[in-house]
Order: sequence, then structure tokens, then C-alpha cells
Amino acid sequence: MLCLIKLPRVFSINQVPKVFHEDSIISGYRHPRSSAIDCILSLFQMTNETLNIWTHFLPTWYFLWKLVTVVLMQWVWQDPFTWPLVVFLLSCCIYPLVSSCAHTFSTMSAQARHICFFFDYGALSFYSLGSAIVYYAYIFPDKWVNGVLHQCYIPIALLNTIFCTILACYTRLGFPFLHYNNDAVKRMPASPKFSKLLRVIAFAFPYAFDNIPLFYRVFLCEGEGCTDNETIILHYQHIALAFLTSFLFASHLPERLAPGSFDYIGHSHQLFHVCAIVGTHFQMQAIEQDMVTRRSWLSANSIPITFANSLGTALLCVVVNLIIILLFSLPLLSAPNTDGLPAK
Repeated sequence: MLCLIKLPRVFSINQVPKVFHEDSIISGYRHPRSSAIDCILSLFQMTNETLNIWTHFLPTWYFLWKLVTVVLMQWVWQDPFTWPLVVFLLSCCIYPLVSSCAHTFSTMSAQARHICFFFDYGALSFYSLGSAIVYYAYIFPDKWVNGVLHQCYIPIALLNTIFCTILACYTRLGFPFLHYNNDAVKRMPASPKFSKLLRVIAFAFPYAFDNIPLFYRVFLCEGEGCTDNETIILHYQHIALAFLTSFLFASHLPERLAPGSFDYIGHSHQLFHVCAIVGTHFQMQAIEQDMVTRRSWLSANSIPITFANSLGTALLCVVVNLIIILLFSLPLLSAPNTDGLPAK
């Protein structure tokens, strides 16, 4: 059937505006004014985005299946202890789905590209909060439960999430109504490398804070109250993949070593997606195992799980993130097309 459909043509880097350029990727670019239909059709041809899309779209269905199996249990809504798991699984569904949609439709225009990745950043920051909520409920080592950090953990994690979304969106164009240039589609004066550094910081900072209790439990804690159980090996696997994921995102390896050789298969963003998904899988397994094995002790000794410190916090995060994305997007919605290319 696909052979009867004319697939969109692809372009080299010197045929598309600079805003669409990817570091060390030379070919496989889609038309920068693609229609929505063209974007969808491009899923079935090889471009430099094809595997970026599928490496997140397909795992979304696995995470959705995990979420549905939990939500369909009749007792889940009557049992607050499971609410953090629901929030975490929801965030695991949202971030790869939004990412795959962002990569799919990011070539409809320069404005659309920025807006798509604003949503991508918001989804990733929500995932960081989902991780924090589930760590708060199930991961803290016994000796830190009910301590100062445990009591302040969720409010700080929420603030970090908001900071993450704002800073990540800022790295594309600066602040709306302040830094956007007249065209409102080009980068702010800061260099692309500095923008990338800020983006790495935007996501690394919440991750580092969220994992303080886990890092202490896995690497530093000694003696009684360290919760040294069989889940530790899964945490090790997740942490290793998280650091590998961060390295791939920041380094642009291997394509930086051989520009043009990994345009379609094997470039860092594809590897980053795969490592992120596998890492999330190990993280999910570790969380579910900790939840089951520690339930009795945590129910008797930890801060009670409530709507406010689980579902309510997640809902507030979604609302605030959407407001942030709207504020960054508003000037783009009214900006003229200035790339000099005709719409398809």
C-alpha cells in the first residue's frame, strides 16, 4: 500500500534553515514546511528522525499497558499507598508519547518546532516529578524516613520541576516578550553550545535532587536502616543507564566523530532514547519491588500518602507546566513565517 503513496522527499543540511540543523547530522532532513500528513507519512520512510520517533512511540504502549493493569485493579483508588505508582506510570506514558509526537510534527514550521519541543521539555520535567513522588513513597532508606529531607522533598521536587520546564524552554529562544527577536523563531543571542549546556543543567538538576535518597541508600549508607534488599541491583542498573543516557544527550557521540555516517541509524539521540526507555524499565521494576517488599513497614512508619503529596502535586505540576508552555508559545503563534520557504 505504501508503495502507492508518494513519500515526502528528504533534504541535506544546506537545504533547510539553520533552526532545523542537528549537530553532525548531514542528511535525512524533512521539508521544513511539511504538512501534518507529510509528517505522518515520514514515519514510514528513513529520515534522520524516523528512529527517534519509533524508539519512543512503541515503548509508550508497553508503559500504557503497565498503567492500565494497575488502574483497572478495583482497589487502587481506595488505597492511597498505590497513588504514587499511578502518578509515576502516567509520567512514564506521557514523556515518550509527547517526545514521539514532538519529533513527528517538529518540521511543520520553525514555530511548530519550538512549540513541539516546549511540550517535550514539559513532559520530561513531569516525569522527573513522577519519579520524585514515587521515591518519596517507596525508595527513601529507613533511617531517612520522616526526616527533614523527607518532609520537604515533594515541595522542593515540584519547584525543581517548574524550574526545569522554564529553563529548558528558555534555552530555545530566551524569555517570551523579552528576548524573542522580531522574527520570534530564531535562537536568542546565546550560542547553541551554551544553550545546550543550560538544557543539560535544566534536566540534570532535578534528577540529581530526586535521586539524593537513592544515591545515599545505594552508595553511601552503612549499617542498620539502609534498606539493603534485593532491589538494589535493579537500582544499580537504572542508575548506570541514566548516566549513559545523560552522556549520549550531552556528547553527540558517535556522529560527532564521523559527521554524516550516522544520520539515519546509530546517532546519539536514537541511542539516548533507547537507553532512557531501558533505564525507565529497570526503574519501574525496582519501584514495584520496593513497593511490595516494604509496604508493611512504610505503612506503619512513614508519612501517610495523601492526595496532596501524590495525585494533587502531579495535577498542579501539569497545570503549571501547561501555563509555562503557553507563555513561551504565545509569541510564536502570531509570528510570521520568515524562512522564505513555501508551505507544502
